[in-house]
Amino acid sequence: MSHAQQRVLDAYFDALNGERYDAVAALFAHDGVLVAPGLPPRRGRDEIATYFARALRPYPKHVDDPTRVIHAERVATVEITFTGAMADGTQITFDAVDVFDFDAGYRVSRLSSWYDSYLVRQRLATARRADA
Repeated sequence: MSHAQQRVLDAYFDALNGERYDAVAALFAHDGVLVAPGLPPRRGRDEIATYFARALRPYPKHVDDPTRVIHAERVATVEITFTGAMADGTQITFDAVDVFDFDAGYRVSRLSSWYDSYLVRQRLATARRADA
């Protein structure tokens, strides 16, 4: 296991769950890339911080729980269970996989997130209709 990679992952999930999106973005290389399902890639720390703030805004309460980590040379694959609650208390849970690529200084050079975006959007739409 790469201890340097694991330290970055620990810092990432701590900052993400603490809604410190600038701290999340600071873990990326200056030209780092974030790829999320159905969206154009986000490039650079500012776009990455903005993405997380917007993506998690519907969930005043949320936790990305890394349940399994697989390390390879300058790559880590993380299985995650996301649990969130919307402002009205509606719960949403889904599984995801994040693949982190690291540069030589152990900054995140690329993060690709994989989850059932259709399911997530459907659950969000259902919750919003119930709230209306």
